[in-house]
Amino acid sequence: MKIAVTGAAGFVGRALCSDLQAKDHVVVPIVRRACGLSHEVVVGDIGAATDWHAVLAGCDALVHLAARVHVMDDTAQDQLSLYRSTNTEATLNLARQAAEAGVKRFAFISTIKVNGEGRDAPYRESDAAAPEDAYAISKWEAEQGLLRIAQETGMEAVILRPPLVYGPGVKANFLRLMRTVERGWPLPLGAIRNRRSLLYLGNFVDAIRVCVEHPDAAGQTFLVDDGQPVSTPELIRGVARAMGRPARLLAVPVTGLELAGMLLGKRAAVARLTGSLFVDSTLIRTRLGWTPPYSMEAGLAATVASAK
Repeated sequence: MKIAVTGAAGFVGRALCSDLQAKDHVVVPIVRRACGLSHEVVVGDIGAATDWHAVLAGCDALVHLAARVHVMDDTAQDQLSLYRSTNTEATLNLARQAAEAGVKRFAFISTIKVNGEGRDAPYRESDAAAPEDAYAISKWEAEQGLLRIAQETGMEAVILRPPLVYGPGVKANFLRLMRTVERGWPLPLGAIRNRRSLLYLGNFVDAIRVCVEHPDAAGQTFLVDDGQPVSTPELIRGVARAMGRPARLLAVPVTGLELAGMLLGKRAAVARLTGSLFVDSTLIRTRLGWTPPYSMEAGLAATVASAK
């Protein structure tokens, strides 16, 4: 197949392009600015007026990764308009032109945040959407618009909602966590009893490829994860084992963490550490026969090795 990949220069995009090429697909890496990828196509910033026709000519499938990602402490006054411009309007413009160009399947990478910000029960595809922030709302609106376009044109749409993705090259909070464990700093998180789903990069790109290739993926929305929900202390211990370092955990009561978060203006950050957000990925496993090729232990080991 000839497969176009937007956001090809990103954390997931580079790994996906390599995986698709290894499976003998012809890949068209689409990037915002030149970055040295083989056969890359530079399109600049994307929006509702971007012309995709020449880029998509002859493509069988498209994986849309490019997005305005969730930005912590975003100070823009009208965040929703900014997210909608890239994540909703640009996506739907791309989808319409993909259908016109004869693209057979459009795989859209959304987010588990469309389901919500977390709860004590697992999320499933059948749950009502409950996006809360501008990023999740823009992704949910893009999902709905994409499905309408698919119904009108006959182009097959597939939607994936991943949780936190980690792997070689990961940045942000996961990288900070690894650095903290590496330095041996004690963490006051030993008393947390939550459940969080994670997704190793190698498992994610494998799931995306299967969703592009498998005929039964058409028209479906899938939640995908490693299949091993862990508590925050269990994750820290896993990172520590991969590093050959001790996990220094202090059993501070969750109420104390929440109070500190309120006093320091970090309530949302504390909620992510203490709350549960896990998924039931049964559908992709039963419908497509997909199983994660890597365990969480293997994924953490590869992530740590890359960081070192």
